[in-house]
Amino acid sequence: MAKITAADVKKLREETGAGMMDCKKALGEVDGSFDDAVDYLRKKGLAAASKKAGRVAAEGVVATMSKGSASVVLEVNAETDFVSKNDQFVAFVDALANLILDQRPADVNALNALAFDGELSVEQALSQLIATIGENMSIRRFEVLDVEGVSAAYVHGVGKIGVLIAIKGDDTAALQDVARGVAMHVAAVNPMFVARDQVTDEVIERERQVLTDRALATGKPAAIVDKIVSGQMRKFYSENCLLDQEFVMDTDMTVGKAITAVQADAELVGMVRFALGEGIEKEESDFAAEVAAQVNG
Repeated sequence: MAKITAADVKKLREETGAGMMDCKKALGEVDGSFDDAVDYLRKKGLAAASKKAGRVAAEGVVATMSKGSASVVLEVNAETDFVSKNDQFVAFVDALANLILDQRPADVNALNALAFDGELSVEQALSQLIATIGENMSIRRFEVLDVEGVSAAYVHGVGKIGVLIAIKGDDTAALQDVARGVAMHVAAVNPMFVARDQVTDEVIERERQVLTDRALATGKPAAIVDKIVSGQMRKFYSENCLLDQEFVMDTDMTVGKAITAVQADAELVGMVRFALGEGIEKEESDFAAEVAAQVNG
């Protein structure tokens, strides 16, 4: 039997919204498996379907930039939120975004090796910035979308969430407007997939199993259960696939219809969403200590 810790219970409660005792019981029933515990709670009707978005656990900034048909989203992390407002840090991130769009490095390692300013590489320039500001920093990730059509970049919450959208089609003002609207939609709703055909067999099977077990638990006949599950799977797609979701800018149509209403043959071909610090573990610290570290650093 796996040991169930308070941290395990806390994580499950934050993921599902279920009660503390229900979370503890669920983990015990499935020998500590987090994913199985989520499914257990959902089958009992104690938790809603959820996406693992990752805990925001690091500071810094998510930034975007567009040039012509290309856009980049970039995450640079720092130890405290203070740094994200530092002029030198902001200028460095902007310069990185420009460099990525101009040079198109394959990954962060390739980016670090590029010439940045004079004789310095990106990696050396970052080291100098760390020495100047007095905090550890890292270039975590970036992604570029380039399309024959329209790309849109959107940042929400002063660098907390960055989104890129790429739509293949004729570059018109109307398509640019809808692309930006879709980017804002993605920032707010955080879809798991662009379209139904991107949903993996594993995800479909897991969802069907949870829905089937929940419906069978009500005592309904198998034939009725099949119909219920089919209807609920349609709802799953409409909630988790971008093109099937109600468009936040106009809830009378889906995102897919909003795009084709502007341009009949336009096609959404790319979506990227970065949330600052998602998936990174971070030690909790109190605000007073954080201020003291800045003052005394």
